[in-house]
Amino acid sequence: MKSRRDFLQKLTVGAGMLPLAFGFTPKLETQYFFDEVQEGLVLKVAIMGLGSYGNRVAEAMKDCKRAKITGVISGTPSKVKDWQSRYNIPDKNCYNYENFDAIKNNPDIDAVYIITPNALHHGQCLRVAAAGKHVICEKPMAINAKEGQEMVDACKKAGVKLLIGYRMHFEANTLEVVKLRREGEFGTIKFFQGLSGFKIGDPTQWRLNKALAGGGAMMDIGIYAINGSRYMIGEEPVWVTAQEEKTDPVKFKEGVDETITFQMGFPSGAMASCLSTYAVSYLDKFFLVGEKGFAEMQPSTGYGPIKSWTNKGRLDLPHVTHQTTQMDQMAMIIFDGKAPIIPVDGEEGVKDMKIIDAIFEAAKSGARVPLKL
Repeated sequence: MKSRRDFLQKLTVGAGMLPLAFGFTPKLETQYFFDEVQEGLVLKVAIMGLGSYGNRVAEAMKDCKRAKITGVISGTPSKVKDWQSRYNIPDKNCYNYENFDAIKNNPDIDAVYIITPNALHHGQCLRVAAAGKHVICEKPMAINAKEGQEMVDACKKAGVKLLIGYRMHFEANTLEVVKLRREGEFGTIKFFQGLSGFKIGDPTQWRLNKALAGGGAMMDIGIYAINGSRYMIGEEPVWVTAQEEKTDPVKFKEGVDETITFQMGFPSGAMASCLSTYAVSYLDKFFLVGEKGFAEMQPSTGYGPIKSWTNKGRLDLPHVTHQTTQMDQMAMIIFDGKAPIIPVDGEEGVKDMKIIDAIFEAAKSGARVPLKL
């Protein structure tokens, strides 16, 4: 069965067939729209959860200048041994899910990147924070906003950073579009469309288990459209409506969404219309339009390259492995106090969780649910 990770990796096939426009080149001085990687302390990271995405992060970190894998946390001894040989990790930096609180006394670990099923993030984050280590948590940060806020509060109490693995917040094309919108290139924003979907395979995987995933497609990929609507429009939504459709109740059991369409309203009057689905492939598109122009990205959140253009022509800024950039930039956030253009802190994650909570509520009630983020 093809995994979600395989899908995102291969989604760029055929991007060259997209309409091509000429006459517009991004300004070179806006390259990446964030600081070059500065010399400084190297963030020593333990990866928690050695599955497919954990492997992707680890491989990307080989090219990092400011972040390095120094430890692992896993419930599978064979995976631990494999990672030890691949990344030269000593026995003293290897933990399981029962004993990882001992990282408190390990100076070889500054932060833990939690890459486990969604429902485990909350408890694991609280334990890492209690151990005095910074937390990087894969999205969605939790299974609801209440848990997310408890994670934020725990990290603040412990005096450690909580960052969410929003890799797109450091991607060059994404940041260029945000920059152009901020500079008024598109005029007053009127509408955003976000499409996130693929046809999921293995029905026994944890992403289709409500107890582990907290939902279905919305938690996994719908969150991209939610988050994207916020940084593309540059406002926070004030209401949401949603409609759910389920064609396969055997695969998508109670509490596991197959397809949800949702609409959001923003203070300026801008609207967003989005789709999250596990039933249709080849959906990875953002479209933003204002009174003076538009920006389109397709694929918009895959592992790359991201393809983008505006009413003035192609962007397609150079591709750098997302997780490499993410981890270097996160090291600078933690050690150098850098402020990212698009936030990646725990509060940012909680806002997305509040919207997801409201989408689930709206899909059940059919009502417009007000939002206060």
